[in-house]
Amino acid sequence: MKLTEFIEQRKSSWDDLDALIAKAGRRTERLDPDEILTLASLYRSVSADLGYARSRFPTDPVRDRLERLVVDARARVNQGGGVRDGVGAFFKTGYWELIWERRAPTALAALALILPALFGALWALGDDTLVEQLPPEFLWVTQAQSTDQGMNTVELVGFSAFVLNNNIRVTLLAFVLGVTWGLGTGYVVANNGLILGALAGLAIANDNWEVFLAAVMAHGVLELSCIVVGGGAGLSLGRAILRPGPLTRRESMAQEARSSVQIALGTSAWLVLAGFIEGFGSRTGIGWIPTTIFGLVVGALFWSLVVWRGRPFETVD
Repeated sequence: MKLTEFIEQRKSSWDDLDALIAKAGRRTERLDPDEILTLASLYRSVSADLGYARSRFPTDPVRDRLERLVVDARARVNQGGGVRDGVGAFFKTGYWELIWERRAPTALAALALILPALFGALWALGDDTLVEQLPPEFLWVTQAQSTDQGMNTVELVGFSAFVLNNNIRVTLLAFVLGVTWGLGTGYVVANNGLILGALAGLAIANDNWEVFLAAVMAHGVLELSCIVVGGGAGLSLGRAILRPGPLTRRESMAQEARSSVQIALGTSAWLVLAGFIEGFGSRTGIGWIPTTIFGLVVGALFWSLVVWRGRPFETVD
């Protein structure tokens, strides 16, 4: 079956499912019994359509629309116990599924972070004057002898809150700038990578790499993972604007924005954890070996959940 035939034959079912999802909102109880049965039936049929689209039209925007529909419908079909269960289901599976579905733009965001970081590190190793171009509040990691900043508990709490606010701002900015066709998102992610790489290069040049690792690794892997996820959501939003497929640009952007906002909210919870770790772990003089091990374990946990909880089953019950 050709793509145009597939869309013509199945589009009415997709539109019907979209309408039921919109009517239900966050509470499936808003639907009457017949509509709930219809929702479940359409969920199964559209899931089958998604499987077909994945095998026959894997790069077409129609696949993206069907993935969003299936995720949204699954949340309503499995809602069961109301808002509390809905929130629990989101953090258990829904959040990870949204990231998995955007694995391609998320991988692109990771490259947008890593490549400038490598460039910044090499630049800093060959040019000490780069220190003049970096934010002064970060330069201590290139010269300090310990990560212990002599803060008391109250000061650590305040510092943790400051870090949290900054991290959430950067991640949300990466998402919001997706409306610039993804260009602004790429800039935000690349700029963070460039600064991190330059600081690493300066720390190595000053033989201070152990303090640098102790200062960034405990929270850094998780924090950068969150920035990459936010960047992936922003790039996905930009893709929805550039390639709306069978939808209008406004419809495509609205659908993607709804999912991206959910990603941003879910990621904020992990940023809270990263801020807490930075405030009470990365600034208390703990050595680079335990902080590096801890950071890698937390980062591995995050991405393991993306694969374990986010990757869909090949068959639908």
